[in-house]
Amino acid sequence: MAAPVQIAVRRLFNDVGPVDSVGLEERVAKYGTRSLKKNAKRFGLKLAVSMIDLTTLEGKDTRRKVEALCQKARQPHDDLGTPAVAAVCVYPAMVRHARRALGPHSSVRIASVATAFPSGQTALKTRLAEVKWAVAEGADEIDMVINRGAFLAGEFSLVQDEIAAVRTTCGAATLKVILEVSELETYDNIRAASFLAMPVLRSGDFIKTSTGKTTLNATLGNNQVMLEAIRDYYLSTGVPIAMKPAGGIRTAKQALTFLVAVKETLGDAWLNNTRYRFGASALLNDLLRQLEKEKTGAYPAPYYFSEATESY
Repeated sequence: MAAPVQIAVRRLFNDVGPVDSVGLEERVAKYGTRSLKKNAKRFGLKLAVSMIDLTTLEGKDTRRKVEALCQKARQPHDDLGTPAVAAVCVYPAMVRHARRALGPHSSVRIASVATAFPSGQTALKTRLAEVKWAVAEGADEIDMVINRGAFLAGEFSLVQDEIAAVRTTCGAATLKVILEVSELETYDNIRAASFLAMPVLRSGDFIKTSTGKTTLNATLGNNQVMLEAIRDYYLSTGVPIAMKPAGGIRTAKQALTFLVAVKETLGDAWLNNTRYRFGASALLNDLLRQLEKEKTGAYPAPYYFSEATESY
């Protein structure tokens, strides 16, 4: 007789379907062959800027560091034609400083990691209390981590119930569910985890690749698995779930390739920062360098712009 874990795994994978890994890798390889020129490239670069969650997640974070991050988020470049980023992301203890720096009417949202980020290894009661605290401090968005150990043990109902509990605790705040794809190990697991999360999310909530704290973060491959899961779920339910690749995206060229993947998989409706984000703070300066080059014909030195913070 098959073990209960094996039965649970087989049932979930039968429900969501397997990933054709070879076909997927061939598909994402073609995205890099697309060429964006002139106006299309400038549009893509500015769009990518507007999709960034600018982040600092360090033990040495201070009020002044968060204030500087918020200033850069509001105006990444002296050129007023450059859009603000989508959000700043900080630990719960720094949310009040971000709220004070941005004010009540800023377009820049405040995101906070919670649920014992990045491990998720505390009691659910403690994780929910952290979410409640971050929202009370002024967070517009919560980035949570799933219980990867429970998922890998086949305890799928537990994983989904915990996501649902966090979703309820968030109230009106947007929820981003971090799968931590490197620890899920396979494309089939990533697809299955995506389908566990999406039914308990609201329209406009996110699934997200990574914490940015592991050796493997966002790739075109795992991004594509999650985009296709979002597409299939949307076609089945009509509920649009948003997507955030995080970590490892450091160049404008990479960002544009990820946007090609979004357009060709989900269409123009996902080409905005309410449905797609980059967790890639280090990406911002390269986007700004590329925009300056498009404007003047010359690349500014890397130190021309203020230092970016973490890739997350």
